[in-house]
Amino acid sequence: MIRRLLLLVALILCPPVLAAPSKVRVALKTSEGTITVAVDVRRAPITANNFLAYVDQKKFDGTSFYRAAPARGNAAMGLIQGGIRRAAIRSLLPIAHEPTSRTGLRHVDGTISMARGAPGSAMGDFFILAGPSPAMDARPGGQGDSAGYAAFGKVVSGMPVVKRILAAKTWPGGAGAMKGQMIRKPIVIIEARRVD
Repeated sequence: MIRRLLLLVALILCPPVLAAPSKVRVALKTSEGTITVAVDVRRAPITANNFLAYVDQKKFDGTSFYRAAPARGNAAMGLIQGGIRRAAIRSLLPIAHEPTSRTGLRHVDGTISMARGAPGSAMGDFFILAGPSPAMDARPGGQGDSAGYAAFGKVVSGMPVVKRILAAKTWPGGAGAMKGQMIRKPIVIIEARRVD
C-alpha cells in the first residue's frame, strides 16, 4: 500500500516525459480547398522547423500558390509552388540545406519540399509534387544542382486540391525555369495552421 502511494506521489510530482512527435501536421487552407501536410521534424529538423516558424508566425497567411508546373506531356504530374515569394517583410533568415542524401526522404508523389536558388538560400517558398520526381533528390557529389532539394514532409490529405491548382491557367510570362508556369490568378493561402 505504501509502495503504491509513493509511486502515485512520484507520478504526480514527476510526470513521465512524452516524446515530441516526429511529424507535425499543418493545414494549408486555400481558396481551392485544404491541403494537409505532415512535416518530418525528426528526419529534416532544420527544414521542417523553418516551415513551422513561418506557420506559427502566420507568415503564410494571405500568400498564394503562384506556380503550376505540369510535367512535360503529363498534366496530372508536376508541382505547385507557393509561399512568400521572397517578400522581405515576411522573410526569415535563409536556412542550411538538408539534402535527401542526409534525411533519407525522397521526392515522391505528395512530397513537400523547399524552393531555393543556391543550396542554403531557402526561406519561405515551398513546392508540392503531384507524382514522383527523383531528379530532385541529391546526387553523388551534392554540390550546386546535384545537391537536390530539401524534402521535409508529405501531403496526408488534399491531393485533389493539389491537382486542381496544378490545372490552373498560367500565362506565358515568367523567367528561367518558371517561364509559362505562373498562375494567372494565384490561389490564395488563406491560412496555415498546425492541426496536431
